[in-house]
Amino acid sequence: MILTVTLNPAVDHTVTVDEAFTPDTVHRAGSARYDAGGKGINVSKYLVELGRETVATGVLGGFLGEFVRERLAADGIPQDFVDIDGLTRLNTTVLGEEEYKVNQNGPTVGVEAIDAVIETIEHHEPELVVVAGSLPPGLTTDAIDAISRAGDWQTVVDVGGATLQSLDANYALCKPNRAELAAATEMPVGTVDECAAAAEAFREEGFETVVASLGSDGAVLASSDGTYHAPALDVDVVDTVGAGDALLSGVLAALDRGVSPRQALGEGVAVASKVVAVAGTSIPSLADLPTDAEHVSVTVH
Repeated sequence: MILTVTLNPAVDHTVTVDEAFTPDTVHRAGSARYDAGGKGINVSKYLVELGRETVATGVLGGFLGEFVRERLAADGIPQDFVDIDGLTRLNTTVLGEEEYKVNQNGPTVGVEAIDAVIETIEHHEPELVVVAGSLPPGLTTDAIDAISRAGDWQTVVDVGGATLQSLDANYALCKPNRAELAAATEMPVGTVDECAAAAEAFREEGFETVVASLGSDGAVLASSDGTYHAPALDVDVVDTVGAGDALLSGVLAALDRGVSPRQALGEGVAVASKVVAVAGTSIPSLADLPTDAEHVSVTVH
């Protein structure tokens, strides 16, 4: 079972406007939606659609935290969150001629909440734990290392580049984006070749596998089996929110089935291509994923 930990979850608020933003103007939204968000939560959403067993945990507080619980329950996402004081954050994405994002920092979380999260993880006895997303005020990378070292599960991380660089425990996999890979390795990432070299180098820092999302350039995966590149599929991009989470979910779901890292990368890119074609972090149908994955050309790098 794959358990996800979101230490700074959010309500994702996505609005669409039909005109360019101008100062001192009231703009009307053509549509609006609210989703339970946060990287770990998104990973659990996609894992459910991919038919893998998962539980989402982390910390939630206030009326926005209750909304997250209610929405996940309505979507059939298994969950077991720890209650905290403070208010779960609201993240807003505005889709129009350009895309704008405003993310809140989140509530202050005490280190005692990590003990409660670890107890929750131990209760569910997962084989794999995914710690994903930003750290809220009050926590440091010690919280992530504590989760990794607390049990005999394998741990995956999808966090910022500076956070990745500060981790001390050993991890089964990390999933930086291009900017995070550059920040973590201090290596150039302008080309796919450079990204592949940086991913290979980063494996030596305590990560068995590195999966780097590269936007329109697709993704690279560096593992003990080799380094691979998969270009992005040609789709109409509506919203990039959740794309990296979808890539990670597809890779983890495939590896959980026992397929090779090369095939797992192709399936991850195929899942991401589905997610960027819909607004917000809503869950698209992945019924035709095998066909989509066949169209992803994965090459040895």
